[in-house]
Order: sequence, then structure tokens, then C-alpha cells
Amino acid sequence: MTERPGIADLGPGITAAVSFGCSDVLGKIVFGDGAAPLTVSAVRGLLGLAMLAGWLRVGLPPRAHDRRQLMVSVGLGVLYAANIYGVLKAIQLVPVPIAILSYFVYPLLTGIVGAALGIERLGAAGAAAALVAFAGLALMIGAAPAGLAPLGIAVAFGAALCRVVMLLVTRARLMGADPRLTSWYSLIASTLVLLAVAAATDTWQLPRHPIGWAAFLGVAVASTVSTLGLFASTARIGAFRTALVMNLEPVVSTILSIAVLGETISGLQAVGAAIMVAALVAFQLVR
Repeated sequence: MTERPGIADLGPGITAAVSFGCSDVLGKIVFGDGAAPLTVSAVRGLLGLAMLAGWLRVGLPPRAHDRRQLMVSVGLGVLYAANIYGVLKAIQLVPVPIAILSYFVYPLLTGIVGAALGIERLGAAGAAAALVAFAGLALMIGAAPAGLAPLGIAVAFGAALCRVVMLLVTRARLMGADPRLTSWYSLIASTLVLLAVAAATDTWQLPRHPIGWAAFLGVAVASTVSTLGLFASTARIGAFRTALVMNLEPVVSTILSIAVLGETISGLQAVGAAIMVAALVAFQLVR
């Protein structure tokens, strides 16, 4: 029987979720001060590489990838570049709660697509939870007091689809591979892609004012802390429990977007958000 984790064991995951929520809100401030999502994505990648290089030196040496595992990891990195850019672009275009909850359809889509491909099972309870979660998201989007930029919703869903493919490919092709090296090769590839696109399009838009630079620094710190927390949580309590804890991210980002950014959501939107988060937790529990 698996021992239930204590509060201390949940700490890294909670830290990761809160840090991601803070990064989401700070990113909105950065974009409001003139920075571009592509620039922020590339800088986050460079900082992530520096952090992960240190992580690889801690503990046991990583198990080397074979050629196939290396190529798959690089391919995942290209998808990750699109994934992280899509999330940040969505945050720029629509209110933070809607951007993040639109992106958080990825656990639902992963379960549905995985079941369709025969990779995992999705019972009646899981299907019902998924339908309820989608209904909650539809209520939140449909009850928006002002019109939403369709592109913002589209790129959030696109980022979610990239995440779905990454999770399914990792499960199907990299189950025996060292996750630290998979992350390392993927992050190298994603960062190179983002830097190349930024150079080709001459997209080097940085904040213009001190408040923007302060938020930019905050994004860098929060992203690093959240990534470290995610790795530590997965090692301590496993991927499944970490995924459950990460459902705190949309809750934190919603609360902070209201308190810090002054974004507002209607009563119906709040109900829709609550329904979706609750259904997400239920969906992951019954899978």
C-alpha cells in the first residue's frame, strides 16, 4: 500500500504551482510594458538551461540516452517551444484566468486521445468528468463580460495540443529514459528554436519601464523556482500526485490576476472556473 504524502512532501509541488501562477500574472505585466512573448520565451529557455545544468550535477549521474531517445527528446523540444510560446501569447491576448484554464484542457485531451489510441483506459466516470470540465470552461468563456480575442483562445488550445503530444510521446517512447536528460535535450532544442525564430523575425522586444523590468525579473525567478519545484515534486511524490497539485496554478493565477492586475470575472465565470478545476481533479483521480 502506497504511503500517503505528508504536508512537507507536497511542499515542492505547491511551490511549483504557486510560482507558475505568479509567473503567469507577472508575464501579463511584462507584455503590457512592451515585451514580446517570443523574447520572454527565449530568455526563459536560457535561464532554464542554466538551472537544469546545475540539477544534472546533483545526485546520481544521469543514464545516457541512446540515439532514438535523443532524437525523440529533440523532437519534443520543438513542440515545447510552440507550447511555451502559445501559453505566453495567450496570456498577452486574453485575461489570465481564461488563458490558463483554456490551456489546462491538456489533461483532459491527453486522457481522451490516449484512450482513442489504446495507450490508456478512459472509463465512464472519466468521460463524464471530462464533459463537465469542458462545460465549465465553455461557461467561463461564454460568460465573459467583454469580447475575447479568438486568437488568444486558439493559441491556448494549440499550446494544450502540443502538451498532449509531448505527454503521449514521452509515455510511448521514453518510459525507460532518464527524465533529466530528456528535459535537458528538449530544453536545448526548444531554446535554440525560439532564439532562431526571434533572430529571423528580429523580435527582441524588452520592457520599456522599471515596472516592466521588475516583472521581467520576477518571471525569470518564478519560472526557475517553479521548474525546480516541479522536478523535486515528481521525484518525491510521483508524476500523478504532482499533476493533481498543479491544479492549484489556475486558482492562484486567477486570484492574483484579480488582486494585482485588476482583471474582473463575472459570477458565472467564477462558477465555470470552479466547475472546471473540480472536474479536472476528479478526472485525474478516476483515471
